[in-house]
Amino acid sequence: MIQWQQEFKNSLRTPNDINAFFGTDLKDIEYNSFIPKSFAQKIKEAGPQSSLWKQFIPAQQENEQIDGMYDPIGDTTHAKAKQLIHRYKNRALFLPTTVCPIICRYCFRKNELTFKDDLFKADFQNTIQYLKDHPEIEEIIFSGGDPLILSDEKLREYLEAFANVGIKCIRFHSRVPIIIPSRLNENFIQLINEFSSKFQTITLVTHLNHSEEISTEVEAVITKLKKETNLLLLSQSVLLKDVNDNSDTLADLFWAIHKIGIRPYYLHHPDLVKGGMHFHLDLETGRKIFLQLRDKIPGWLIPHYILDIPGGHGKTPAFNPESLEFSGTLIDRYNKIHRYKNMQ
Repeated sequence: MIQWQQEFKNSLRTPNDINAFFGTDLKDIEYNSFIPKSFAQKIKEAGPQSSLWKQFIPAQQENEQIDGMYDPIGDTTHAKAKQLIHRYKNRALFLPTTVCPIICRYCFRKNELTFKDDLFKADFQNTIQYLKDHPEIEEIIFSGGDPLILSDEKLREYLEAFANVGIKCIRFHSRVPIIIPSRLNENFIQLINEFSSKFQTITLVTHLNHSEEISTEVEAVITKLKKETNLLLLSQSVLLKDVNDNSDTLADLFWAIHKIGIRPYYLHHPDLVKGGMHFHLDLETGRKIFLQLRDKIPGWLIPHYILDIPGGHGKTPAFNPESLEFSGTLIDRYNKIHRYKNMQ
């Protein structure tokens, strides 16, 4: 067993595991738990007030919330085949796994993943047939779960199939570079280089929310990827209450991301997810933070601040240059108006 697989196998999986390792007193949590011990040690060293602890250690609040949605961004509304979500004309989400290298307590898919939604049942032949029938789809976005937790052999199988049906671009959204950076080893680099000539672009979007997540191991791996592959390296972050909800913390994060060679891409307003509402903040607060951020870092370092309109209506800009106050409605890409419950 290679190093990253051993790290993955050696993980805390239950509240009892977490209590024993961290000295906490968690009761049964409705949602799954999973933390590799190698990363758990970093959380332990950072302590209970750290961004790492707040993001990854289960909280009793998860069981107590009545607000929030099972499927806040409307995945099932646009599910066209098992494992495939076609929300935007020229690109589609592919969900090859329910497994993640860690469970983020704010995850917008925490209900779908915990309760094994039918959306994740494998039916790859129907996925390929759908892509053949819809040649307007030019980009496949690997999501999940976390696609980079799959073996190189499985990734090769998928990439070959997508190349054969004429997909132009591949995008991976992943927590792996932060949680188990050893996964991005020589074999992975070889795989990416093998397929670089078969796609116009292969993008890796790394999910990270605080500069505390960037270790020397993370920096070394990203530097190696940048040097030895043609990967387009982007980031996505979520604005989270009591984790990164101030402009100084976000400015530090985006400078740290830039320093290791990644371009900030998305800053998500938190989704209205059941079990994760303790991370939510109102839109006016988010807009004020983003406005302050624009005065602290250059424009080329600022990501798109976006919000997914509940019900599957897609992303829309969250910042309004006309007003910090929220009117109660959002406009989608088709110029349709939607009501949005701006929970405190």
